[in-house]
Amino acid sequence: MSAEETQTGAAATAAPADAEETDVKIPVESADEEPKAADTADAAATEDAAHETATEGGDATMTEEEMVEAAIRAGEEAAENDFKLKYEQAQDELAEVRRKLAEAEEVRESADARVQEAQDRAQRLQADWENYRRRTAAERIAERERATEKLVCALLPVIDDIERAIDHARSQEMSDDMSQFVDGVDAVHTKMLDVLVHEGVEPIDPKGEAFDPLKHQAVGRVEDPDQYDETVNDVYQKGYRMADRVLRAAMVTVTYGGAKRPAPEPEEADGEDAAAQEQAASEPQE
Repeated sequence: MSAEETQTGAAATAAPADAEETDVKIPVESADEEPKAADTADAAATEDAAHETATEGGDATMTEEEMVEAAIRAGEEAAENDFKLKYEQAQDELAEVRRKLAEAEEVRESADARVQEAQDRAQRLQADWENYRRRTAAERIAERERATEKLVCALLPVIDDIERAIDHARSQEMSDDMSQFVDGVDAVHTKMLDVLVHEGVEPIDPKGEAFDPLKHQAVGRVEDPDQYDETVNDVYQKGYRMADRVLRAAMVTVTYGGAKRPAPEPEEADGEDAAAQEQAASEPQE
């Protein structure tokens, strides 16, 4: 064998050995350490960039202006993407603020409704209180008047007896002592009437007045052509009224056979108004 063949055989022998060593090293590295996800992504990005560079380099070499334009486009795209992201975030924040504002508006409307309801209830309670106060005041006044009326009605027969006793005593002949005694009783009677007047009680003594069935109680009729028809002739028992209420009607006799009582004349003010109206009607219209 020549020297060249010996070298060729040694190289052939060494090649399989190297191949075997290479086959053994590859699985050992893969088993010992796996590439991280970030490293894998970086590697992929590097390969893509290299691929694009190789592709562009295969066609033509980029000029400086093209590189500047590419950088500007990349910056614009990045700015646009950033603006879109911020715009979306602003839209989300605006929607959240509007939602919170709507909730606050609902709470405010609910509070306003409760305030209005409370005000209406307070006004109703105030009106009820005023009505109750006026009603109780009127009831107290009515109770006091009824109590006074009851006492006055109980005293009226006593007053009638005193008046009849005084009238009978004055119709008889009396000594000076007896006359003074009757005068004293008459003074007591006057004081009692003053007390009744102070309480709003007034006597009804309608002798010579027109008969009023609301205030007078007719117990007899007397023919008298000299007086108007239905005139009170005699008063057997005086009546009494308190304010506008008649406590006791007067017991009277009524005349008949006379002329009819004329209608009451109108008041002076009414006459003046009528004269003014007649004068205005008589004046010529311009």
